[in-house]
Amino acid sequence: MARMHTRKRGKSSSKHPVERKHPQWGMEPAKIEKTIVKMAQEGKPAAMIGTILRDSYGVPDIKAATGKKLGTILAENDLRPEVPEDLDDLLAKRETMRDHLSTNPRDIHNRRNLQLTEAKIRRLIKYYKREGRLPETFTF
Repeated sequence: MARMHTRKRGKSSSKHPVERKHPQWGMEPAKIEKTIVKMAQEGKPAAMIGTILRDSYGVPDIKAATGKKLGTILAENDLRPEVPEDLDDLLAKRETMRDHLSTNPRDIHNRRNLQLTEAKIRRLIKYYKREGRLPETFTF
């Protein structure tokens, strides 16, 4: 069981294919990049793009197929979102928890979960500022 609020890796994750080679029958790298750019322009998030490529187009590993990561392809085409996807999801989760607490102020378990989520958001913001993905003036 992965623990979101600890700084440990956790056990649950998707596994890469055993061979990190693009299959012969797969799409060409240029066509994969065009498909990624098209989906990003439609407003699909990066996680959804990867899932669609895997399930519908038979691309098991974008980096093995194109030599670049999905985020790199999005950055090259100026399609990377301002706020990283994982941080944006946590901010949305925080808002739903706050809404719940406004109607249920005695829900102490949700209050604790909100504190843990906000701590995780602060750690992520600090990381993304250090990496240059967020401006130094960013606050939540």
